[in-house]
Amino acid sequence: MSKTFNVAMWLLGLEEDSEEYGNPIVLSTAIADTIKSRTEALLKKTKTAVSSKPIVMRAEYAHCPNLTIIDTPGFVLKAKKGEPESTPEEILSMVKSLASPPHRILVFLQQSSVEWCSSLWLDVIRDIDPTFRRTLIVVSKFDNRLKEFTERWEVDRYLSASGYLGDNTHPFFVALPKERTAVSNDEFRRQISQVDAGVISHLKENVKGGYDEEKYKSHIGFGCLRDYLESELQKRYKEAAPATLALLEQRCSEVTAQLSTMDSKIQATSDVAHLRRSSMLFASSICNHVGALIDGAADPDPEQWGRTTEEEKSESGMENWPGVIADIKPPNATLRLYGGAAFERVMHEFRCAAYSVNCPPVSREKVANIILAHAGRGGGSGIGEAAAQIARAAAKSWLAPLLDTACERLAFVLRNLFDLAMEKNQHHHFDYAKKTGDMDGYVGFHAALRRSYNCFIRDLTKQCKQLVRHHLDSVTSPYSQVCYESDLLFGSGTNSTYRYHQTATSSICLDLSDSDHGSSLGNKAPKDQENIPPENNGQETTPGKLLKAAGEASMTVPETPSPDQPCDGNYVIKKEHGNFIEGGARKRHPRIHNGKVLGNFVGQNGGGIVFAAGDMGSRSGSTYAEICSSAAQHFARIREVLVERSVTSALNSGFLTPCRERLMVALGLDLFGVNDETFMDMFVAPGAIDNLQNERQSLQKRQKILHSCLTEFKSVARSL
Repeated sequence: MSKTFNVAMWLLGLEEDSEEYGNPIVLSTAIADTIKSRTEALLKKTKTAVSSKPIVMRAEYAHCPNLTIIDTPGFVLKAKKGEPESTPEEILSMVKSLASPPHRILVFLQQSSVEWCSSLWLDVIRDIDPTFRRTLIVVSKFDNRLKEFTERWEVDRYLSASGYLGDNTHPFFVALPKERTAVSNDEFRRQISQVDAGVISHLKENVKGGYDEEKYKSHIGFGCLRDYLESELQKRYKEAAPATLALLEQRCSEVTAQLSTMDSKIQATSDVAHLRRSSMLFASSICNHVGALIDGAADPDPEQWGRTTEEEKSESGMENWPGVIADIKPPNATLRLYGGAAFERVMHEFRCAAYSVNCPPVSREKVANIILAHAGRGGGSGIGEAAAQIARAAAKSWLAPLLDTACERLAFVLRNLFDLAMEKNQHHHFDYAKKTGDMDGYVGFHAALRRSYNCFIRDLTKQCKQLVRHHLDSVTSPYSQVCYESDLLFGSGTNSTYRYHQTATSSICLDLSDSDHGSSLGNKAPKDQENIPPENNGQETTPGKLLKAAGEASMTVPETPSPDQPCDGNYVIKKEHGNFIEGGARKRHPRIHNGKVLGNFVGQNGGGIVFAAGDMGSRSGSTYAEICSSAAQHFARIREVLVERSVTSALNSGFLTPCRERLMVALGLDLFGVNDETFMDMFVAPGAIDNLQNERQSLQKRQKILHSCLTEFKSVARSL
């Protein structure tokens, strides 16, 4: 029904996302047309039948209370022609969402033609508000139902909802004027009063016995519904007044504080000295936290911020160690660690990976190309030099990628410390922080600080890679004596081998076949066994394989007696926890007499070198097997010197020491060692001042509105 109110109404601007209201709309017909056109435009744009996006209308009227009315679509059982089949479910979901907040009053409107027993949507309301504590049930078009009542019991039964709503829930029964012409406010109120009086008169005069007026009269008629709603609103206002007043005061305080912070930021854009001091103290605090995390800390919570070994591998992009087939599981791999603890775990993981790499097998052709180059030069260094050359090449090829991976993994651990330091700094308030102000909100500065920190770690990684490569080049240099040190203990890795003794002979005629004693280069092995080192009594002598010991007992290997000490030194290899640990060997040198190396070579046979049972146990082996075994020993020696003597200390001093001692200097030079104009770029981006000013104006507007609401509500609260 069209009505004219003495009321000013506004709709939100034509753009639905706008927060500003448009021009006032006075005519109710214009309001209806505007709502209809906007609804159709939105549904056409979104290609839907319903939308949860509201059309907001504000009405100002002197004779109505302050409240928000949400008009939802009506429930439907089936979608209309041309609408999606999901339309009923979408409407139901939207209504449930809007009705869920417990402070909202639900007005459930149902026509009088619907019987209580067949009211499908009453169950929906019961799901939202099971006890109907905040639900108001209104039965419309009650005048159409009156002609069906002839007896009092019929009226009372219907008015009581036949027990479907419970004893404490009483619906309202209303009817509106049937005229559709535009009328004034006073006329509309008069017509409503006439309809209400007509309903009551019909129940008294046309129903035999009337109805239970004491019980139901207060719930019949539009006037009764209005009075109940106003009293309920008054009650809600009184109940909510203290909390609402406190909330308004809190919001006003928050906006005032935000406005003060904004003023400080705008002022700080011109105070370079203040920003330099504050940012330097902030960067110093981050550096101190990084150092503390390296030294060991349990704050922030490791379960939230730490990582397991698998998580570190996955996030760093290096899930495997190059050349390592075995699954490396260092101690504490499943614990969530960070900082110094995670750094040490990666170091241990690197050791495990390095000791799992064995000297790779070498083909006879490669050995022959190295050995035969020494033929005819004289001297007895051919076998030893060949083995050392093979070991050095293998160490460079296989250990260099492991060193690079270790550096990258350690760098990943250190890069993660920046976020932990920021988190730690956020929850620790220092005295200087209160004096220098808050650095939050300076996104450009935080981004520059992170970039500078990452550059520092990247430079450290590059330097450490060069440093450990230098150590690798040193131990694999032809001038290095690592391969010839006889007093170095081995056995901490998985490739523990016998120590190699350099051999010498006055005659060089080498046998590279895999046949028995005295075989020459002309005796070619079968093709399918050409590149396979010989086996001896079931024991593996292939380069890179573990020595096998019998059970947990010690294995004694006879040694060549030294000319400087009695022949009582045995070389003992013990097996502990699956690893071979060498020990007990005394320093010795091979004895050379008349072109023969005692204990290694026993003679020459037909121009070829003949090996007897000696250093290599009781096996009979070829020169090829001897070189492969010696190369494996050299490889293990190089690996252990590199891992235990060089790399560990180099990585610790290359990564951790600079983070403790040089981080703040590096960040300071990068961030603060610039002129004021460059420095201010971190704090004042192009257009940033305009954005700050706009944000300040928005806060001022919000502050004005909240203070006005607070003042008005205080006045209303006093009158309740």
